[in-house]
Amino acid sequence: MERDLLLPLQRGWGKVWAWSIAPLLIALEMAKIHTIHTNGNLPKPTLWHKMHRYFTLVKDEINPSLSADVPKVEVLEQELAWLKEHLSQLESPVVFCHNDLLCKNIIYDSTKGHVRFIDYEYAGYNYQAFDIGNHFNEFAGVNEVDYCRYPAREIQLQWLRYYLEAQKGAAATPREVERLYAQVNKFALASHFFWALWALIQNQYSTISFDFLRYAVIRFNQYFKVKPQVLALEMPK
Repeated sequence: MERDLLLPLQRGWGKVWAWSIAPLLIALEMAKIHTIHTNGNLPKPTLWHKMHRYFTLVKDEINPSLSADVPKVEVLEQELAWLKEHLSQLESPVVFCHNDLLCKNIIYDSTKGHVRFIDYEYAGYNYQAFDIGNHFNEFAGVNEVDYCRYPAREIQLQWLRYYLEAQKGAAATPREVERLYAQVNKFALASHFFWALWALIQNQYSTISFDFLRYAVIRFNQYFKVKPQVLALEMPK
């Protein structure tokens, strides 16, 4: 795996990397992955089924041992219901998604000038905006999480324009880019919630040496921190 790709990605997109080729190649590869379809009707998005399954496990088996730093189960249940009601109305297309596109799952071939994604363990049909929002969230890192690395609006708009034009094979309108921007940042909330629940389960059962509980608390905290900003985003008409 090429370190010249991974290190800048882990630090986020600064002024130099805003115009570099690697993020654009990632947008191009994601656009290509998102065009994979089954024959006939698309399956339902996996997001709500998985999150309800994770929440049920947390509620029924992990709840008694939850840390005081974790929101109460009643709060989590309310937030999950709100997420489903709010995000389901955004009309984000259901596409084939990677669903776990952190930097270590991206391989850059500098000789061929392309990127490829690996580790499709969580792949499946899901909301387009979730896959992109989840990827943006991953710029914060895992071991040393820093959401200052989350790409700024201008950088996101550049990335999303390139993604849409790669997907459509034609120029993207400002309205299309702004619409996807709003969808992505709203679905980034679901990404925080999803991986926070996942981390609580891992904290209970995983044998990996990692502070999953701390990670869950970080993701829940970020969820509640950015929720008011996300609510203020309006979908272009």
